[in-house]
Amino acid sequence: MNILITGANRGLGLGFVQHYLAQGDSVWACCRSDPGKLSDIHARHLYPVKWDIATDNGPHGALPDSIDLLINNAGIYGPGKNGQSLDNITASAMLEVFNVDCVGPLRVVQQVKNRVIAAKGVIANISSKMGSSADNTSGGTYAYRAAKAGLVIVSKSMAVDLAPFGVHVITLHPGWVQTDMTHQTGLIGVATSVEGMTQVIANARNYAGGEFIAFDGKIVPY
Repeated sequence: MNILITGANRGLGLGFVQHYLAQGDSVWACCRSDPGKLSDIHARHLYPVKWDIATDNGPHGALPDSIDLLINNAGIYGPGKNGQSLDNITASAMLEVFNVDCVGPLRVVQQVKNRVIAAKGVIANISSKMGSSADNTSGGTYAYRAAKAGLVIVSKSMAVDLAPFGVHVITLHPGWVQTDMTHQTGLIGVATSVEGMTQVIANARNYAGGEFIAFDGKIVPY
């Protein structure tokens, strides 16, 4: 398969890269600038691509004519917990996180949808249960919650709009994962999260288009 992954230079993105390369797939690994640990991977079917999804500039590098799987993984958390409290959250912080976490995946799909259509492929948008209204019992984290909630809705619209072309879209919750974003405080490791999500992706068409699914295969209410 031809697979495109954003935010591929660390954390979950890097985990996805390693998983699919091990399966023998061809992987276009996108990151904003610093390739990070991608530089340590020497695989014939790995194609690094510079792509800052926070801008409208598009990728700096060749992409395949057809994409079997697009994983929209790139994202940011924004200010720390105190910086996202009701008293401290700012409009600029809200807009910055929303631009990357919600508008960013939309930009990517707009750029590559014809390539995904060519393969009648799958799009997996990585959101978070933090974007679920049903799961929100602690409040706060305004920017991250809002952006991830927005992505769930954007993903649903993508699913409806692309279904006639044979493209299937799902949204994923990776769990609380030990990454730089969580300062390694998560409950599960990257390998566990990626293993679960790739199983869900492999069975994506067994789920309704736009469904919000956790790494363990359970539906996330939102």
